[in-house]
Amino acid sequence: MSIVVMFFAILAGLAGWWLARQRLTAKPWLEQGVIEGVPDFQASRDPAKRVGLGFLLAVVGSLFALLTGAYFMRRELGDWQPLPVPPILWFNTAMLVASSLALEWTQRAVHRGSMPQVRGGLAAAGLFAVTFLAGQVLAWGELSSAGYIVAGNPANSFFYLVTGLHGLHILGGLVAVGWAGRKAWGRGGVDSVRLNVELCATYWLFMLFVWMVLLSLLAGWASDFVAFCQQLLS
Repeated sequence: MSIVVMFFAILAGLAGWWLARQRLTAKPWLEQGVIEGVPDFQASRDPAKRVGLGFLLAVVGSLFALLTGAYFMRRELGDWQPLPVPPILWFNTAMLVASSLALEWTQRAVHRGSMPQVRGGLAAAGLFAVTFLAGQVLAWGELSSAGYIVAGNPANSFFYLVTGLHGLHILGGLVAVGWAGRKAWGRGGVDSVRLNVELCATYWLFMLFVWMVLLSLLAGWASDFVAFCQQLLS
């Protein structure tokens, strides 16, 4: 159990460092001033949205951390039979990385003030994300056709559960990207979509981090890491 705690501590440290880089722990509302005694209501709404996203990421991170803990505990029982990792998961991972990079590029395009590039970046991010989700469905189909059904083994159930939950969160992120695209194709300028793009990029990076942790579990890397730590402590 101490090894599992150490594993979580490392993940928490990485997540905390990443959140600090994203400035989600900052208090920008304390940095906002007023103009002739009138509060800047737009500035006050922006920090609230950032804090709201930070709270959402904390909840999502806790959910997947609990699932990771359940994985380590459940796999110790004798009926756990690991299932093979479908090769398409590597392609899906590349698509999620490409989608996250597209949003990062879109964020830079916002800073450059180029609306055509913003629109193109949002479209690319959405396309890569849809491809990722389609690939996940194909992975489920491959496993199901090979006899790895949900009720066949606890390891099978875990695979479908965590990939399904992650896919639902990506689907929710697509709604946010679509909303940002609606603004980008509207009559507003770059400033009207700036916050939406920044929040989407932050959310996407976090979901990419979560997916890499899940992939490390499914591919057995996390188990190898735990075994290595056990050898060091023994």
